[in-house]
Amino acid sequence: MADESVTQDLELEAVAALPGVTAARREQDELVVEVARDVACTLLTQLRDELAFTQVMDICGVDYPQRQPRFDVVYNLLSVTRNRRLRVIVRTDEATPVQSVSGVWPCATWWEREVWDLFGISFEGLADHRRILTDYNFEGYPLRKDFPLTGYVEVHYDDERKEVVYDKVRLTQEFRNFDFLSPWEGMTSLPGDEKAHGGGK
Repeated sequence: MADESVTQDLELEAVAALPGVTAARREQDELVVEVARDVACTLLTQLRDELAFTQVMDICGVDYPQRQPRFDVVYNLLSVTRNRRLRVIVRTDEATPVQSVSGVWPCATWWEREVWDLFGISFEGLADHRRILTDYNFEGYPLRKDFPLTGYVEVHYDDERKEVVYDKVRLTQEFRNFDFLSPWEGMTSLPGDEKAHGGGK
């Protein structure tokens, strides 16, 4: 157990010493590093080639609206030969693209398109910035924390026009007014109780 702890400490020191790493720590028995945006692609290539993190398992976005820069791009890496995981965090804003790692891991294209579609974070060098999970005419980025829960448009099929129609969201008055009362809390008796109390036939 002591040998494992020493090995983990050495790994943390080795990763923290890499150029471009701004912070390094261990969370839930996994290495977590924060990396400067302008060297992220170079560092990720180095992690793949020199430290055996050969697989990118996932790339995702995180939104912190009150923070500048607002977004994190998170790369979850796996070293199969060393049985280790590494989370790499790159901070960026709405206007500044992150260098694409699709040349390092071809499968990253899918995840970068997903992050673009849901958060609006662009990737420099990504050949395909088409939406991947939302509709082609979708407005906004649905995983940003300031995106309205109802969205901006609603889609429905118009029987008269025989086509799909996009309309602005219209909330009915019943949808807007919530009484927040549970039907179970407001009821004093349940259907069928009259039988138990002798009131039924």
